[in-house]
Amino acid sequence: MSEYKVTQGKSEVFYDRFQRKDELQHQTHYCPGCGHGVAHKLIAEAIEELGIQDKTIVVSPVGCSVFAYYYFDTGNVQAAHGRAPAVATGLSRSNPGSVVIAYQGDGDLAAIGTAEIIHAANRGEKIAVFFLNNSIYGMTGGQMAPTTLIGQASTTTPWGRRANNDGFPIKVCEMLATLEAPVYIERVALGDGKQIMKAKKAVRKALEYQKQGAGFSLVEILSPCPTILKMDPVVARKYVEETLTKAFPLGVFRDRKPEIPFVDTPHRPIAEVLGITGVKVSDEHKAARRAQTRETTIKVAGFGGQGVLTLGQLIAEMGMREHMEVSWLPSYGPEMRSGSAHCSVCLSHERIGSPVVTQPQALIAMNEISLKKFGPKVAPGGVIFYNRDRLPEDYKPEVRTICLPANEIADQIGSAKVANVIMLGALLQETGVLPFDSALEVLKDSLKKKEKIFEMNRKALEAGKNYIEEKVLVGAVSQPDGYAN
Repeated sequence: MSEYKVTQGKSEVFYDRFQRKDELQHQTHYCPGCGHGVAHKLIAEAIEELGIQDKTIVVSPVGCSVFAYYYFDTGNVQAAHGRAPAVATGLSRSNPGSVVIAYQGDGDLAAIGTAEIIHAANRGEKIAVFFLNNSIYGMTGGQMAPTTLIGQASTTTPWGRRANNDGFPIKVCEMLATLEAPVYIERVALGDGKQIMKAKKAVRKALEYQKQGAGFSLVEILSPCPTILKMDPVVARKYVEETLTKAFPLGVFRDRKPEIPFVDTPHRPIAEVLGITGVKVSDEHKAARRAQTRETTIKVAGFGGQGVLTLGQLIAEMGMREHMEVSWLPSYGPEMRSGSAHCSVCLSHERIGSPVVTQPQALIAMNEISLKKFGPKVAPGGVIFYNRDRLPEDYKPEVRTICLPANEIADQIGSAKVANVIMLGALLQETGVLPFDSALEVLKDSLKKKEKIFEMNRKALEAGKNYIEEKVLVGAVSQPDGYAN
């Protein structure tokens, strides 16, 4: 039997199985005739041919492009609507040598993400952007996009786009080509086989530039959207080939390495930038300090004005001083005071994959609302610190819960503002995650020339520690060991 050579097949860069949510097991993501599947294939083949799968990170935002992470067996990060270039910038700068891809649609990139794409291009960020332009909002129901053609009907322009009312279609390639920093900009199409072959070359070239660390690249891909444009897939391909290409001419708009003046700005260590004094720490000393710390995740929650975010920052800075990997992620409403506020803190001895904490091992709840909202999410074996002398009658905790009236203790010390530091003292004493001397150092450095305020904070830290040692009130069913369920 003669040998056969496989010339077409699924790229190794794709997952073996394309997973679906339970309720969508028998549905495809992309409509028949959609250009996303073709674009995925071109990108996957280029990644495989260039041998960069192990260093590639794909950023997918909101829209049909969000489904990219179901397909590419690479690093994957999802970004908020329009923010893929900003997220890609952070990934590229924090992971030198990686190949970072922002995969975006026209509504995402050219509408809500206009600022991100322009400034990323203007800075010459080392990212490759693949921009699918189908002239319409695909996922959200067919509204007018920034690329919708003059006269083209949509759900928001039922009589067709009018220049005097809606402006002209935005030509992204032409706009970005006016900037100095981009290395490579090209517009291609998926109208027929010949156009697809040219698109494949452009995709590969953009990724080659990223492999070399050359700078910013963008490939605009004119793509069919049969469902929303209400066309047969074959007709939609013709629409791309004959109509879209007239409004958006194909071609290379930039292919050169710009001369960017280089200024050798000194890079300073984090400790120096933050004003943390001290000598260089040896690996042996780091190991010794590490023995004093414990990995954990913490959620701090309450009202704005209760020092919730500040407490999270204090814990994160303590972790840094103890040579741990740390993250601090705040969340708060528009109100400056009395609005909801919470933050997540991760303390780890290894690199942190995500700052998001869904099941904290410790919760500091400064009010009842926060207790009831986040208490049920505390991980089994975790602990809750509640800012009251007893639990609400209608609340039954599932983990150990420590009640301490931090507000009342703070009033006795002389300032309601130190209630959060009292909670910090209790956390450190109960969990042993970080040493007390580190907390005192952080407070002292942050309150320089404010000796009176520092003294109150020191007393607050001690008060929280002493409360745990002397008269902890445990809210939950007591066990033989004196602790709670």
